[in-house]
Amino acid sequence: MQQFMATFQRWFHYLVVLTKKEFLTILVDPANRITLIIPIFLQALLFGYAASYDVNHVDYAVLDQSHSQASQQILSHLDGSGVFKRTADLQNTAQIQQVINDRSALAVITIPTDFEDKLNNNESSAIQVVLDGRNSSTAGMAGSYISSIVTQVNQERLGSTSAVTVQSRTWYNPNLESRWGMMPSLIATLSMMQTLLLSALSVAREREQGTFDQLLVTPYTPTQIMIGKAIPPILIGVIQSSIILAIILFWFQIPMNGSLLLIYFGLFAFNIAVVGVGLSISAIALNMQQAMLYTFFLIMPLTLLSGLLTPVQNMPNVLNWLTYANPLRFGIDLVQRVYLEGAGFSQVKWDFLPMLILALITLPLAAWLFKNRLS
Repeated sequence: MQQFMATFQRWFHYLVVLTKKEFLTILVDPANRITLIIPIFLQALLFGYAASYDVNHVDYAVLDQSHSQASQQILSHLDGSGVFKRTADLQNTAQIQQVINDRSALAVITIPTDFEDKLNNNESSAIQVVLDGRNSSTAGMAGSYISSIVTQVNQERLGSTSAVTVQSRTWYNPNLESRWGMMPSLIATLSMMQTLLLSALSVAREREQGTFDQLLVTPYTPTQIMIGKAIPPILIGVIQSSIILAIILFWFQIPMNGSLLLIYFGLFAFNIAVVGVGLSISAIALNMQQAMLYTFFLIMPLTLLSGLLTPVQNMPNVLNWLTYANPLRFGIDLVQRVYLEGAGFSQVKWDFLPMLILALITLPLAAWLFKNRLS
């Protein structure tokens, strides 16, 4: 027993020394320390403000051929909504194409000359809305806003409402702000990029600097090397996720409904899987340039197949199956559900399983590759 404890203490001491050495390699350069913190902070702010699908400002032009009280009623609702801003009053239909082509207006509303006459005779009267389809999502939302305003005007003119009404309630995002859906996903996404790169560069850096051969004469085993190189990127990834989480919670004030402990438990599992992929890349790459190339080659497919931009369920079956090998898919799903829904472990346990399976595959693979490189 004493011999086992002595062997374990020596093994653990070697691991601590190697882990400390990896941290010093990463953090000794002041430029590296800045690179690990500042980009994450700036990216979280940029995504929060720039990557928004909410329609808060729509420039529109109008061709009012009616010049009636009814047309002015619709236009006053648009102008007073706080969303629509009238940029031009057109004189003829030939100007519509020019306004759209010049991007001076996202929408052009045309009200015909007989608009009020038909309404006074209890006839339906259509108005034309021309939308700039080059930005399809914003154009679709703007069209929906215009339709809702027209419906409101119809109810005001009729003096009554329909017999059947729909009352909708949105769960987890009551104001339908796209930022609420996007920002929690960044807790996993942004940290993955640098965590994957750090772990991918770990062995490749040593080969390029000529220190990799020194590992051949040390008492370290491939398992110790793998663990010692895995711990720093995992901890750095969790710290970066914490920075993003703090920005979301305190800067953008998006309320968190779930357990902070469960989120961190999920982030550790996610980062272990990511580091396993990175270490496998690092063991294969012969130099830092190759490691960076392989990493950047993987980041885009991992992001596109994660559900960050489009739902995984909408993808073809082949791509849907490929997402099961993507730790980011399950990292995003876990963080979103815990953060927004307040989901418990029983509800997100199936997100842990693919990440742990991926870690159990990639980490032994990296250790095997280390062994072959050391032999």
